[in-house]
Amino acid sequence: MSDLQTARLVLHPLTAAEAERLVTRAPAAGERWAPGYPTDGDVESATDFLGHCAATGDPQPFGDYEIRRRADGLAIGSLGFHRPPDADGTVTIGYGLVPAARGRGYAAEALRGLLRLARERGITRVKGDADLGNAASQHVMAAAGMRPVGEDERVRYFEITWPPGGTAGASADGGSGP
Repeated sequence: MSDLQTARLVLHPLTAAEAERLVTRAPAAGERWAPGYPTDGDVESATDFLGHCAATGDPQPFGDYEIRRRADGLAIGSLGFHRPPDADGTVTIGYGLVPAARGRGYAAEALRGLLRLARERGITRVKGDADLGNAASQHVMAAAGMRPVGEDERVRYFEITWPPGGTAGASADGGSGP
């Protein structure tokens, strides 16, 4: 699986070996990690990814991705799919950035890239959620084209849907575009 590129970012699909390095917090020679990376959330996601790889094989392209800045190659966070698509073509996403990278639009940019990939691969619905108090994460999903669809006492739920049969080159907001 090749890296996905956005205007300012590279979304690098993690291999099992890279996920193991995240779990042990031991970068390989030449890997560049921002201070605070990986976060506890990145380690939890990488651990889940490794469990999935062990049980059913590498789920790429529906696995985890490291978010790297194109300008300097520095890893600033991660995002990905919790599981491969279900029978209805639905996936759930998650993401996170180190604190120093927040507030610059990186998370929404990365999420738009992941949504584009999902649509191109025939996914019909992408779901996500954010704690009610996490306005920044809610803003990220809205900025990437996802809409709120409900909430409970703890979480606000978001999703984006498309008709069956992914469209190459379609934008995450359902229109056509690069």
